[in-house]
Amino acid sequence: MGNNIKTIRKQKNMTQNDLAKAVGVTRQYIGDIENLKKMPTIKVAFDCAKALDVEVKDLFYYL
Repeated sequence: MGNNIKTIRKQKNMTQNDLAKAVGVTRQYIGDIENLKKMPTIKVAFDCAKALDVEVKDLFYYL
């Protein structure tokens, strides 16, 4: 499974720190999700989608 979080975050002119603050997690955690080192919880996935103003389905894809 992959994700488009980094691409969408950059399109929205947000830093990892901006997204982390909006979601309530650390910048490192956002970086780990973007680099596929960690999978977000369902709550974090939905919170990221809300912060980025997209649907959850737009953030993730299967390889």
